[in-house]
Amino acid sequence: MTTQPSKRPSVRDAFIRLVRDFGIDTVFGNPGSTELPMFRQFPADMRYVLGLQESVVVGMADGYAQATKGAALVNLHSAVGVGHAMGNIFTAFKNQTPLIITAGQQARSILPFDPYLFAAQSTDLPKPYVKWSCEPARAADVPLALARAYYMAMQAPRGPVFLSIPADDWEAETDWEATRSVSQAIGPEPALLARLNSDLGKANTVAVITGAGVARDSAVDRVVRLAERYQAVVYSAPMSARCGFPERHDLFAGFLPPMREKILAQLQRYDFILVLGAPAFTYHIEGAGPHLPPDTMCWQIVDDPNTAAWTPTGHTIVSSIDLALDALLAITASSEQPRSAPPARAKPSQPLTTSPMSAALVLQALDQARGDNDVIVEEAPGTRTTMQQYLPMDGEDRFYTMASGGLGWGIPAAVGVALGRKKLGLPGRVIALIGDGSAMYAIQALYGAAELSLPITFLIMNNRRYAALQEFAPVFGYAPGETPVGTDLSGIDFVRLAEAQGVQAARLDNPNLLTSSLLAALSAEGPYLLEVVIA
Repeated sequence: MTTQPSKRPSVRDAFIRLVRDFGIDTVFGNPGSTELPMFRQFPADMRYVLGLQESVVVGMADGYAQATKGAALVNLHSAVGVGHAMGNIFTAFKNQTPLIITAGQQARSILPFDPYLFAAQSTDLPKPYVKWSCEPARAADVPLALARAYYMAMQAPRGPVFLSIPADDWEAETDWEATRSVSQAIGPEPALLARLNSDLGKANTVAVITGAGVARDSAVDRVVRLAERYQAVVYSAPMSARCGFPERHDLFAGFLPPMREKILAQLQRYDFILVLGAPAFTYHIEGAGPHLPPDTMCWQIVDDPNTAAWTPTGHTIVSSIDLALDALLAITASSEQPRSAPPARAKPSQPLTTSPMSAALVLQALDQARGDNDVIVEEAPGTRTTMQQYLPMDGEDRFYTMASGGLGWGIPAAVGVALGRKKLGLPGRVIALIGDGSAMYAIQALYGAAELSLPITFLIMNNRRYAALQEFAPVFGYAPGETPVGTDLSGIDFVRLAEAQGVQAARLDNPNLLTSSLLAALSAEGPYLLEVVIA
């Protein structure tokens, strides 16, 4: 008796089962016409998180993926939807966040006729800010392309990938695609690690510079052990998007500025520098002269071969940070020098109680009011230096910001981080520290926070200007007191904007009510926005 072959699955069924097999149960999206076939008979065991604009969608997925340490699935509209999302796709690329971004495409049968809302050269549009971009040659290849996209997104260095899927592919027949084990980390080269260990053991004064890669690889505790072993001071790399070392620790020395000459001045006293999980040299403005003091030895450990290639000086090991530090800590230092503890970092001055309030006063009060398990998501460039003084971070999962410098990420990312932490059952509240200018890039993300009833406090630091630009202007030759055009803001009512989207809100301009207002904002049920008027 001949057994009849079972019916082959549709692309949709094979795609959804593969998504489940990868442990993904959430889709972030803003739907368009070419995406409707993907979501027909949407499975009840999966969640669709709606964002009110495509860039917001990507920002939410970015925060969610970072919090859960897994890949997030994003669905965008063809062409213009991907275009809207490009700002936060760029940020996800710089954040090294694993995102699987799918976008609709018009039906294959009408692509030769340049149909309405189709994507010409669809795979080129998100480049170069995705690791891989594909529109499968056949409908039946969609599940296989999804599998490849997932593995590439999760491989070090992690990052977003892109799939363009024609609307008529979802009903086509295909085959089931099984998951398989694919390495997600990179191990260190033993010979180079031995050389690093030898050089480190001979050093007299050691500085460690940590970047976001330390937090991404859950390696903060390992850095603490290494720093304590060598009595090494620890700096945060310029523009680091995560916390790579507890900032209250006695060995923490502060934050390196993104300026060549100032970095050189701060590192003059060290004969050995170890850079972990960051580019050793991230600059914001043009500089001149050497990158490091002439007699200083530098080693760097990063998981990105491209970063290793452009680093201008020193030796580099390409490896995941946790694996490299595990191996390094297991080696006995070859000729360890006696070292004394470095001098303590100076404490910031006590801010004055003024009206309008200073950012320092607000952030010091926030530090005292926040809970031990609360998380900061920051997009307030004008107050970042003040934050680094008055709001210290305690570890890898306590701080997130954008590595790109692009605005419009912070509010949606806070929604994603809160949703991810909720999925993992983690305690604490997400505190989104957002500048007034930054907030207006993605204010509609408040809708998602309200719909999901997430424990988020949005703290809008309202100084009525693009402060970072005004304060940066002298670097580019502006005279004292000269204000760049287009950098003043006024008349924005953040309370009404929040309430219109279902978020409780209040405005604070009285320093005598600062502590009570913060405590109320941090203990509210669901999301809460507090607009703070600062000088």
